[in-house]
Amino acid sequence: MKLPKSFYNWTSVLGASIATIAFFLIVFFFVISVIFDQGSSYMGLIIYIVLPVIMVIGMILIPIGMIMQIRKRSKLEFITGTQRWPRVDLNDQKHRNAFSLFVIISFIFLFLSSIGSYEAFVYSESVAFCGTLCHEVMEPEYVTYQQSAHARVACVECHVGEGADWFVRSKLSGLYQVYAVISDNFPRPVPTPIANLRPAQETCEHCHWPEKFYPKRFKKQRNFLADSLNTEWNIQLLMKTGPDHHTQQLSEGIHWHINPNIKIEFMTTDEKNEFIQWVKYTNLKTGEEHIYKDQMMEPDSAFYADAKLHTMDCMDCHNRPSHVYLSPPDFIDIALADSSINNKIPFIKMAAMEALKSPYSTKDSANLIIEQTVLDFYKEKYPKLSSTFKEDISQAIEGIKMAYHKNNFPAMKVRWDVYPDHKSHMESQGCFRCHDNMHATEEGRIISKDCNLCHTITSQGKVDSLQFAISGKSLEFKHPVDIGTDWKDYNCTECHAYLYP
Repeated sequence: MKLPKSFYNWTSVLGASIATIAFFLIVFFFVISVIFDQGSSYMGLIIYIVLPVIMVIGMILIPIGMIMQIRKRSKLEFITGTQRWPRVDLNDQKHRNAFSLFVIISFIFLFLSSIGSYEAFVYSESVAFCGTLCHEVMEPEYVTYQQSAHARVACVECHVGEGADWFVRSKLSGLYQVYAVISDNFPRPVPTPIANLRPAQETCEHCHWPEKFYPKRFKKQRNFLADSLNTEWNIQLLMKTGPDHHTQQLSEGIHWHINPNIKIEFMTTDEKNEFIQWVKYTNLKTGEEHIYKDQMMEPDSAFYADAKLHTMDCMDCHNRPSHVYLSPPDFIDIALADSSINNKIPFIKMAAMEALKSPYSTKDSANLIIEQTVLDFYKEKYPKLSSTFKEDISQAIEGIKMAYHKNNFPAMKVRWDVYPDHKSHMESQGCFRCHDNMHATEEGRIISKDCNLCHTITSQGKVDSLQFAISGKSLEFKHPVDIGTDWKDYNCTECHAYLYP
């Protein structure tokens, strides 16, 4: 098939070659990924984004080369006085061939572009794209997401949501993120809370809306003491997430904070919202207002100048709904409970805590030091146990490593204390940011620290000597290790947040 003379130049030929090769590579990789069910997030990146861009560049080079050739010929015709306008004559075989080829290629290109654009959109919205493409940056979030209650909810449903405006914003933001990853110019760890995050009312409340009834529910925790028997200590709580009956709506319970008739505002100068010094309660029905100030860190003029005003929503408590990083005692307790670590090995909880008391700079160093520390612990202190439980200890070491790597990511400098969980109050302030008996109004009203506001203890203690509460009543908390009444006078964080520096 003969084409116009303007096509026969190095630029157009090169462009046609690039476009053709890219097209066949797209088809080849697509067949492999679909028919043979092979591929990865990087395969998707190549098929739907990289190769189509290369193909388009090749196709653009074709008319560029032809235009350059026509201009070159026009200059020559201008000099000789034979300059003419370009002419399309379908009666001319060459012109007809070029026109037919243009129509066929354009149709194929538009058809494939529509499919490719859709597939590129779907791929860019996928969990694999978000979690595995930028492996180092997103590894902490991706690993913890897979263990969360939202493991079947796509990342974009929370981070982007519905609507073209937030989709465009996310893609524009993503351009800088691509540059940051390529240039290795991103913070470690990634700072939170995320700036300009879409309001929870537009994302979370598609599934969790305020009027939805959340009844009280039981929560059971299995903990293990760091003694010779790894003594199991259980506690069961009745969490007062909502009222006793749905007809009471949000009149009481933990979710009272998001009652549509109530508005809670707070001010803080702390980026992570860990220290709240000013709280305002407004009853939107009656107009009743109360302002609570922290009596320990009373706001001054400098505070009011720098503080930001926030209206409380779900994310102020549920700030880690899908990416929770557990502390060593917590993730080792889970490993002991699910038998990843054999809890029949004497002192294994203590050995694990010894191995995890210091941070590690890399995964490899963590693996080496954890293994060596546990082995040395038994060899030096309990040599008989070292030989008696040799195989069990080796398996336990692997369990400790596995639990560690699910919650600690040295490359990104991420672990439990970097991203505090505000839903609790053990290793971070959580509820005690406001509920500390120290936030008071001028009239003497306080935000109470009473534990029974949020939950009642229905049972607690060792497995063979559990205490049970009388129906409708709560047991007084008993600390697993006897510390007297210190637990009443101090917040949990004053001990638990500093166990592992």
